[in-house]
Amino acid sequence: MSASENTLALQHIDAEHHLHPFTNTRELNARGVRIIESAQGVYLRDTEGNRILDGMSGLWCVAVGHGRQDIIDAVSKQLSQLTFYNTFFNTSHPPVIELSRLLSTVTPSQFNRFFYTGSGSESNDTIFRLARYYWELMGEPEKQIFVGRENGYHGSTVAAASLGGFSSMHRQGGLPIPGIVHAPQPFWWGNGGDMDPDTFGRHVAQQTLQMIDEIGAHKVAAMIAEPIQGAGGVIVPPRTYWPELAAGLKQRNVLLISDEVICGFGRTGEWFGCELMGIEPDFMTLAKGITSGYVPMGAVAVSDRIASVLLEQGGEFAHGYTYSGHPAACAAAIKNLQILQSEKLVERVRDDIGPYLQAKWRALTEHPMIGEAVMEGLIGSFQFTSDKAARSTFPAEAKIGLTARDLSFQNGLVLRAVGDRMVIAPPFCLTHAEADELIEKVQRVIELTYAHARGLGLIA
Repeated sequence: MSASENTLALQHIDAEHHLHPFTNTRELNARGVRIIESAQGVYLRDTEGNRILDGMSGLWCVAVGHGRQDIIDAVSKQLSQLTFYNTFFNTSHPPVIELSRLLSTVTPSQFNRFFYTGSGSESNDTIFRLARYYWELMGEPEKQIFVGRENGYHGSTVAAASLGGFSSMHRQGGLPIPGIVHAPQPFWWGNGGDMDPDTFGRHVAQQTLQMIDEIGAHKVAAMIAEPIQGAGGVIVPPRTYWPELAAGLKQRNVLLISDEVICGFGRTGEWFGCELMGIEPDFMTLAKGITSGYVPMGAVAVSDRIASVLLEQGGEFAHGYTYSGHPAACAAAIKNLQILQSEKLVERVRDDIGPYLQAKWRALTEHPMIGEAVMEGLIGSFQFTSDKAARSTFPAEAKIGLTARDLSFQNGLVLRAVGDRMVIAPPFCLTHAEADELIEKVQRVIELTYAHARGLGLIA
């Protein structure tokens, strides 16, 4: 069977039996799914033999790169020793104990206890319950309301999708559930108007605090936010935003949840995004980079402030998952964290490959169709615009971002589209030569998209 025949056969089976996430399955089946069959380092290979630079680290997660044999061996060894046992019923096991110790050494100093899940979504559902339970133990059971942000993303389960601010998700299934409100996002390019970025950052923070005051801080349990919004388009907030907001939350006795699913474990050039922003959250949501995606895993980092109340005043926390602290997932996480430490990959993102790629990425704004290009560590985005001065976007029906995404794949690079915004988050092992290749491919995609937009009459 030829490569093309094999691809067609697999596409047929996929269309017959597979429902894809965040996908119009009817349209996908008509087009034919792309099938990735192998990966090594920063490259993917599909069933047609195409070599594709993985500019999204799988789905923000493969930090140390594809095909690390040391992680594979660690998982295999663990499976041969203890395939599975739960952490219910007064039991534990060595890998979950060691991972907990190791996490306490890399997370900010207020975090010394961890609850394990299978994903970021499950972690945020867990925090939703833990925060309300905490306030109940504190004698303030009326503190029930959570504040999320417009276009924030916190997962797809019922509570997590409600905490997130995607209207497309809320339209399906009657979301958000009660007790959740959404504050404005700190997106200066899109929403800043005539304000300079610093003024806008303080303005959006104050809008959020005013919202809490109008609700009544005595009713608000917590605010959840990503240090840098990921799936919402890699929105890097103005430098004034987080200090203003965090101080206001502390004054109002509102807990802060830092969703580190994307920003955590070195993606921003610091171990955690909250450290980059100079804030001290009460909870952190962990997933993705905790295992570099080799095995599914999530976790909740619980601050000493919260944990002490749970331990001293609480009883049984009636919540958990079969696979909380799965031995194989713990083994993958332990080895992944050891790699990040021993190879100094977080420092490399901060001091070497991050600055190298950032300089080239930010220079993309020299193109007439690029309104802004931002990057922290190895997470970045650029914005297509029809008018730089007016900071205007294209009509939604033009599908400029989706066109650029498809052109990117056709030219051997994975970029993700969020409206007219293209986002990127390559593996930390990206070399300078691979970064140069990435930029060359991005520039080619921009030129092809520019020609497409001009052909549609969307740009003079």
